[in-house]
Amino acid sequence: MYGLVNKAIQDMVCTRFGKDTWQEIKLKAEIEVDVFISMEGYPDDMTHRLVKAASVVLGLSPSEIMQAFGEFWVQYTSEEGYGEMMDMSGDTLPEFLENLDNLHARVGISFPKLSPPSFECTEMEENSLSLHYRSTRDGLGSMVIGLVKGLGKRFDTEVDILQTQNRDEGAEHDEFLVKYKPN
Repeated sequence: MYGLVNKAIQDMVCTRFGKDTWQEIKLKAEIEVDVFISMEGYPDDMTHRLVKAASVVLGLSPSEIMQAFGEFWVQYTSEEGYGEMMDMSGDTLPEFLENLDNLHARVGISFPKLSPPSFECTEMEENSLSLHYRSTRDGLGSMVIGLVKGLGKRFDTEVDILQTQNRDEGAEHDEFLVKYKPN
């Protein structure tokens, strides 16, 4: 994964729990990197070790960590220079979700080794849709839940999201039922 992801995990932990907690997580994860470079690639295993260590240190499940990170990621990337690109991807939650693959294609210009997930919206109704998530990476379904909740905040939209298919449990891909109500 690109350093931007690990840097965001660091910022989330430091913001919410302090720098000492971050140092404890890094030590437990056996990470010796002092500064993550946003545009540099790091092994996926490093990110997984950070999440596992954060889970132990913070007393939260890895799923809770990833969901919190997903919510944080929406605001973080907006502030890290991707806000304008996000603004161009949709004016409403469903429009934005439908354009996620296009957004990732544009981000891929800056990150040539990006291996982005794919999102597809189906069964779109007035206040609900099915969101299909496909990725080469395992265990990120909880992050998607957080991302959608974070996007709900971005679009001032009340969101209820339920995972209806889980790749970790043998499904072909992850699927979520997203119910939303603009405020």
